[in-house]
Amino acid sequence: MNTHPCHAAIQRPLTVGILGGGVAGATVALRLADLGINTLLIEASDGLLNGPPICHLHAGGNLYREISDSQCLTLLRQSIDSVRAYPHSINRRPTVIAIPTSDKGDANALLPRLKQVTQEYRRLVAMDPANKVLGEPDDYYRCYTREQFVALAKLPLPSKATSHDDWLIPLAHSLDPDSLKFPLILVQEYGWSLFRMAATATLALQDSPHCQLLLNTRATELEQLPDGWLINTTSAANVSTADATQRHKVDFLINACGFRTGLVDDMAGFRRQRLVEYKAAYVAHWQTRGDWPEVIFHGPRGTPTGMAQLTPYPNGVFQLHGMTDQITLFKNGLVASSALSAQPQLPQPYQNQIDQGWQTDDVIARTQGAIDHMARILPAFASATVAGKPLFGAQQIPGSDPSLRAADVSFEGSHYARVEIVKASSALTAADRIVVQLASLGWLRWDWLEQAWLRWDGLNEVFSDIEQEQQAPRLSPQLSLTQIYSATQVEALALRLAHSRGYPGALALIRAEA
Repeated sequence: MNTHPCHAAIQRPLTVGILGGGVAGATVALRLADLGINTLLIEASDGLLNGPPICHLHAGGNLYREISDSQCLTLLRQSIDSVRAYPHSINRRPTVIAIPTSDKGDANALLPRLKQVTQEYRRLVAMDPANKVLGEPDDYYRCYTREQFVALAKLPLPSKATSHDDWLIPLAHSLDPDSLKFPLILVQEYGWSLFRMAATATLALQDSPHCQLLLNTRATELEQLPDGWLINTTSAANVSTADATQRHKVDFLINACGFRTGLVDDMAGFRRQRLVEYKAAYVAHWQTRGDWPEVIFHGPRGTPTGMAQLTPYPNGVFQLHGMTDQITLFKNGLVASSALSAQPQLPQPYQNQIDQGWQTDDVIARTQGAIDHMARILPAFASATVAGKPLFGAQQIPGSDPSLRAADVSFEGSHYARVEIVKASSALTAADRIVVQLASLGWLRWDWLEQAWLRWDGLNEVFSDIEQEQQAPRLSPQLSLTQIYSATQVEALALRLAHSRGYPGALALIRAEA
């Protein structure tokens, strides 16, 4: 039985409807159901977290040279919260940031940001030891000189990586130091398993007495009422029966439809400026030895030498990103909303891929392109082979700045919210801001809410340059609904989800901790 203390803080009966069961909708549903709030979660597909690829925690934002330091600090804080909300979802291995000699960047330019992020991580751990989810703060990052890198290349591969040096040895064996600028930076930005997140959310929400989960169900019409919304839905499971169409009354409506958020905004009669970007990541198999870190080879976005990202999984499976129009990015794949609709319109071929899947020729051609892109810098990777279909989808970005990475939620009136996350780690922040909104409407007692917030002294000083809406107070990120499942339970369901969706089981496996 859920005995969360918030149950006594609910002033009167409340039902929240959520459209969309991706990482945004599922995380908000977890937060609300964990607080004892009746939640109706409506998802058009047959499972939760069935959207764009997630593979990296972004705990510090070091993949993005172009974003502000304030966004990096926001991503750090949100990532720590997300790890605590989704136990057993993290692949604990470091990330190496490398700058090829062909790139105009300077590795030393990242150091001031890394020092700032380390300082803040140290503060957060001091305030709450449970925040130490990225290893020891003093080990958050380490720089390697050329001489140190060359020396590592002379050492044998360890049977298991137990130190920073161990993680770098496979890279030192495989990379020509003349192709890199130094220092190389090893940072505790971990991997994130989409399938173990999906498994965690599925287990928790299916078992929660406070969440009604409707899969294979699509909202077809919305009607705004003075005190809430009516949602008309159609269920694919009952399409030929009288039960196919149903009506649901909710007090508060949350639009968490990912890149389709604009369609619901149109249905609700709201206008909102946003971008949508179509992206894909690719799955390859590479016969190699040693425990590999994730590796980021920086490069100018959208050019033939754009950033290359190598994400390792067990059993020689790797996920690949290449920030070129022929790999992860797509020509004309970034589109904007218009004055006539809040929904940006992707080119029809990309929409067809989202709706119907990829043709085999496209899978092979673009995955091979990703392999070749990585092999430019890591020649041994040329022997890698296609290991499965791409992970693909479209990402929404509120507003008009395509470099925005830290965003969470916006509101229309008193009974409507849209969750507009760019990175998965922002979902819990969005959920907590929605809880504040519900309290302001009188459904939750403010006196309880004020006592429940985590009080982090000095937060406003540290984040004084962040927009006020990104400084929302936060409840404890640990959710009682997700804490009760073991790593074995989560991994078992994650494997079933990966296989049912046509992906290698390695993407769901837990990598052993160092």
